[in-house]
Amino acid sequence: MIFGDRRHFRELLLKSEEGIASNILASRLTRLVDQGIMTKTDDPTHKQRAIYSLTERGVTLVPVLAAIGAWGNRHLPVSEELGIRALLLDQGGPPQWDALMAELRAAHLGVRPSRRSQSRRAPVAATLQAAYEAVVAKRAKAAARRSARR
Repeated sequence: MIFGDRRHFRELLLKSEEGIASNILASRLTRLVDQGIMTKTDDPTHKQRAIYSLTERGVTLVPVLAAIGAWGNRHLPVSEELGIRALLLDQGGPPQWDALMAELRAAHLGVRPSRRSQSRRAPVAATLQAAYEAVVAKRAKAAARRSARR
């Protein structure tokens, strides 16, 4: 949700890099809503869909997730695809975390970013997503080359 801008159950399920099962996803979303990390509202464009949004409590998890991601990159075997966002957040440090949190507040809470938090840089979320997609494309290209050699 934070890194992939997915707000609906189906998006979270089908576009998950981790391949989470639907019953596990449903259970975790319910727990996150119950803990006040996210909200769930009816989607006005579709009667059977809900929109999940981060709360302020959820937005303020960015530094925690960045620290956990950085630790994982340093100490665990992490795929390049799943580690690239953590690496970039670690490199950007607190200024980048603050910028990402401002973007999330705008997207999920409708809070307009202050002039100070706005900059001429590309949005952090878009930069992280572009880096992830570049790694995925690089891996797919390398796999295609290996397959062609066989």
